[in-house]
Formats: sequence, structure tokens, C-alpha cells
Amino acid sequence: MSLITLTLVLTFLVAVRYLLIAGVFYLLFYFLKIERLQKLKIEKANPKLKIIKREIYWSLGTSIIFGFLGAVVFKAWQNGQTLIYFNESRYGWVYLFCSIGVAMFIHDSYFYWMHRIVHHPKLFPLIHRVHHDSNPPTPWAAFSFHWSESILEALIFPVLVFVLPLHIGAVLFMLVFMTITSVINHLGYETYPKWLRESKIGKYFISATHHQTHHSEFNSNYGLYFNYWDRWMKTQSKKSY
Repeated sequence: MSLITLTLVLTFLVAVRYLLIAGVFYLLFYFLKIERLQKLKIEKANPKLKIIKREIYWSLGTSIIFGFLGAVVFKAWQNGQTLIYFNESRYGWVYLFCSIGVAMFIHDSYFYWMHRIVHHPKLFPLIHRVHHDSNPPTPWAAFSFHWSESILEALIFPVLVFVLPLHIGAVLFMLVFMTITSVINHLGYETYPKWLRESKIGKYFISATHHQTHHSEFNSNYGLYFNYWDRWMKTQSKKSY
């Protein structure tokens, strides 16, 4: 399969993944407007239809870039140039699960610092403004990035599979988990119960409230999965929870 054909196939799969996951959350929280779920809304403001259309437009563009880089990684794997493996016995189950944690830590650290950099006044209008036009965000904003930011967002995965042995299951899990958490963080509704957000472990995870505060304040809450970098660098907003 040629690189172009593979890119088209993977772009389709990425777009379907995005549309299905974001669509399910949009259906439940915005379209059906289930009464008990409306109590979880963070802000009263509702996004306009043109904003949602714009989010989907940019997200489909992001799918193309994700699909292309995925195709490049696939070709590299075919040539034996990546560290992706299929037999879990090669490194054992303990390593498999630990590698997911390590990969998420690296991804989160990369995202935090990349995110802060694109908030620089000279870079923000060129790279990151498209994403912040979603205020308040909706689940469709999960992949709503300018093409330049989409590249920056995606680069970490090709790097990971060249330096860290990852089972194919771990790779697929991270890709799906990344999409689900991104949709939830842009949902506009706080789905995590208060007891979980305030628990010893839960308080270190990013929630919709945490990320929506970033969309409103711009200069705080830069994390992706966890908020430890925000805590360490004192960029955690007091309005996060």
C-alpha cells in the first residue's frame, strides 16, 4: 500500500474515531439535553452553530495530519525501524502496563511545555488562536487545531515509538484514550464526581472544569492528562475545581 493510500485510510479512521466519540458526547449533553446532565454544565453560555461547524472543519483537517503521520509510522514499522511489538511475552505484562504510564508521562510533559510555548504572544495568533476560538469549548473542539498546531500535537507519537518499546495494544489504547479525554475535557460539563476530583489520586487528573478554565483565562492550566506540571510550575488556576 502506497503512503498516499495509507494516509487516506488512516485519515478516514481517525476522522471516524473523532466523529463517533465527540458525536456520542454531543448527543447526550447538547442534543438530547437530558435534565440530570444539564446540572453538570460548567457555564450557562451555549456555543453557536457556526462555532461548532468551525470546530468540525478544523478537526477534520487535523485528522488528515494525524493520518499522514500515522502512515509514516506504519511504513517505518514495516521497515523494522520502530520499537512497536506485538507479542506481549517479549517484555512481559508488567512492562506493558508500565510502558503506558511512562508514555503518558512523556506525552503529558511534552504537551505542557509545547502548550506554554504556543501561548507566547508572538506564536499564539499564528498557531494556537484557532483552538481558543472555542470559548466555551464543545466536544467538537477536541481536535480543533490550526494545521501547524496539529503537527506539533502529533509529533510526540512518532518520537515515542522510535525510543520506547510499545506493544501495539498500548499504542491503540493511548490513541483512543487521548481522544476520549480530549472530548471530555472540552465537553463544557463536569462529568467527574466531586469526591473523585478531590481524592488523593483523582486530584492530579485534568477535568473539564480544569481545562475550561484554561480556555477562559488563557494563562493557566496547560496540562493534558495530569496537572502535576501546573502544580510544579505554579500555573494551576485557583478556579480549577
